[in-house]
Amino acid sequence: MTTRAAAAQNDRRVFVGALIGISTLSADGRAVTMPPEAAVSGYKPENGFTIDVFGGVHLAQYFSLQGNYMWNRNDLTLFSSFVTPQGGGFYEQNRESAQHAAVADALVYFRRRDSRIRPYLGTGLSVVRFRASVIDSTISGLNAPSGEIVSTRVALRSHVGVDFGLSSRTALRYSFSETIGGNPISPVLSPRGERGLAHFQNLFGMVARF
Repeated sequence: MTTRAAAAQNDRRVFVGALIGISTLSADGRAVTMPPEAAVSGYKPENGFTIDVFGGVHLAQYFSLQGNYMWNRNDLTLFSSFVTPQGGGFYEQNRESAQHAAVADALVYFRRRDSRIRPYLGTGLSVVRFRASVIDSTISGLNAPSGEIVSTRVALRSHVGVDFGLSSRTALRYSFSETIGGNPISPVLSPRGERGLAHFQNLFGMVARF
């Protein structure tokens, strides 16, 4: 009986799932000093909500391919200021940002498919659509960025996680992922930022096998 159950579980190669969690974006800042002048800029992201809907196929006991649709929302505060002998100025701007991503992942598991606890390591490429709209601005002597910030870029995603089996068909999943790519926010700062954008996600949800 146990052997038949394990064999049936191993035959279920197609899986789907959904995860929800917390989205965190990396910040950036830059200071430029050329006495007697100085300028500083940066942006501060807030934690937000994220979802990941995925499906895939187990190609072998320890290897799977997975496709994902991911969405997240994060509020941002952009700021810049400058000082010269003639005076100075600043702006502070609040924006609402969202990202849509299509991701193709390869997953390597460290235990067999019939194991109750299955840690894994995954990596893949994503196409990310970023959009940030202005909510409000406070300006004094320095122009704030106008209009939306919009970008489509390719990024690298890496993630680790673990599946906790509930039955032969279902499992709980925890995943921590990091996506690294070009930064659409930093170029609009004054002075211009220099770092890439890192996106971190803590995700919890369910996986079903068929």
